[in-house]
This record gives sequence, structure tokens and C-alpha cells, in this order.
Amino acid sequence: MIEDRPPLASGALDRDAATRATPELLRAAWREPATRVLRMRGVEIPISVADGPPRLSLQPAAGELPAPTATAPAGHVYLGRAEGRAVFAAAEEAQADAVPAEAAPAETATADPAAATEPQAPAEAAAPAAAPERWVHPFEVAAQLEDTERELVAVASALLRWHEAAVYSPRDGEATEVVLGGWGRRDARGGELFPRTDPAVIVLIEHEDRILLGSNALWEAGRFSLLAGFVEAGEALEQTVAREVFEEAGVRLDDIEYVTSQPWPFPRSLMLGFRARLAAGSDPAALHPDPEEISELRWFSREQLRTPEPGIVLPTTVSIARWMIDRWVAEGDAGDR
Repeated sequence: MIEDRPPLASGALDRDAATRATPELLRAAWREPATRVLRMRGVEIPISVADGPPRLSLQPAAGELPAPTATAPAGHVYLGRAEGRAVFAAAEEAQADAVPAEAAPAETATADPAAATEPQAPAEAAAPAAAPERWVHPFEVAAQLEDTERELVAVASALLRWHEAAVYSPRDGEATEVVLGGWGRRDARGGELFPRTDPAVIVLIEHEDRILLGSNALWEAGRFSLLAGFVEAGEALEQTVAREVFEEAGVRLDDIEYVTSQPWPFPRSLMLGFRARLAAGSDPAALHPDPEEISELRWFSREQLRTPEPGIVLPTTVSIARWMIDRWVAEGDAGDR
């Protein structure tokens, strides 16, 4: 069954704008016993390796709400509430001497690898051991995470990566400070800066029960996806669709229609999904891939997408591209269009 919305776009997270806008409420949320912290190392996330499906490894909040530092310019950003409990996110450095979770026996895994060499307190006085975890790229486990967990990762990735590039004001080069629980920064003159999102279109092109997929010149051979591109200054979305497809494939389109959107915070895109048809009278074989961007263009039938031939790789299941492809395949040969 195809979900009504693409992955990462469920809206399961309560962003709780009132708390982020009020310092007192923000500090109170940090002190709640149920509050948790999502740590990130670049794009990687921690996953619990306990039995069962993958789950985010979230840590309890402790002490006072940490302030930003030179090595952690975002501090702890407030993501909102997941199933009622407050969740913050923080960037941390990878630990070069950490033992990979899969290489450490579960009964001896600890939050600090060096702790295994220290004398241990009596069992009745010992603090609960940290759950074993491993660090992975989100794409490795996103399809198995719950909607709320995926949204937490998406928001945290977008915010933390933006802070890395927003420490200094683009207006005057002066240092900026974190405001709104990590959802903005302010320069010395009071000017406000907010996370940047780059809009990009992605389009499913139909012709006689087939759709057009392309292989990016930077990908390995055999990996195909929908055509996509960034919106240019002063350009309507439908104009972007028509322009990008002509530039990348050399064909014209009819019936350009908006479908849905998906945040793609790797690092900061917003994907805007469209469907269109090959323009009437156009030759589907007259494809002209842009050699700088596209290595191959091919038309695929539903059967070829249901059971791809060996060597054909479709987009990851967490992407809007795969969601749109699967949705088209599920419509059946009769289709709704």
C-alpha cells in the first residue's frame, strides 16, 4: 500500500513554536524528565542495536540546557515534541577510539569505551548501562524507522547543517547568536537569519504507459531516477519543470501538474513533485541527454519497474522519487490519468 504522503512528510512531529519562542518554556522543556536528545555526527545518526526493528538511540537530557560553543555552534536545538515528549538535537564529534557497537558484546558496551578499564561499583549501586548503538547514514535505516523518528532526523539534519554555515552574518561577517531554540540566529544589529531551504522540482513524465527515468552522470551505471533540478531566481515551478526536462532530456512537456512535496534535508532541499506528459507529437525516441548531467535516459513500463532487470537500481524507498514511481506503478495499466 502506498502512503498518502511521501516519507519525511508525515507531519507527525509537533514543532511546538510557542516553546521555542519563549526562553523560560524552552528551559522548562529541557528539564522535563521525559525529554530526550538526538545526537548527530555530520549526517550520521545513532541507532539502538537491541533486538527488534531499528530505533533512534535518544539520550535523556541532563543538567542545564547547554549553550552554543565554538565547536557546537548550534548548541542544542529544540526540534519539538514527539508523542508529547520534548526532543532536542545536538551535533557531536565522531569518537575516533570508540568501539563499533557490533564489535562489542552487548553486556559490556558502555557510553564511554574507557569506562571498561575502571574499577566497577557494586552492582546495586551501578548506573544503568547505556544501550549499545551503532552510527549509520539515515538512508540505511530510514525505511524501517517510524514516521516521527524519520521526521526528527530530517529536522535535526536541516537545522544543524544550517548552523554550521550561519555562524557569521552574510551581511557584515560579524558573529551571530542562536535564537528561537535553534530555529534562527541574530546578528549584532538585530537582523534575523533563518534556515535556508533550496526548492527543487522533480517530475514523473508519462508517455503511452511508460515513464522516463535518467541516470545521473555522477552515479554508478544502472541507477535511475526521475528528472529533477533546482528552481532559478524569478522562475515559477512549472517553468522550472519545463526548462529542466528540456535541458536534461531535450523533450517538451504537456499537462504539467503539481503532486506533493517532501523535505530533503541532505542538506537543505525541498523537493516539489510534479507529473507531466510528453508533448503531443513528440518522438519518445528523440532523447538528447545533457552529457554533463545525464549519462543515460530510458523509458520504463510498469512491469519493468515492478521487477527491475539485473543491474537496474531504483531510488531509495525514503525518497519522493521512489514514492512517485511506486504510486504510478500501483495505479495499474488502466491508470487514473
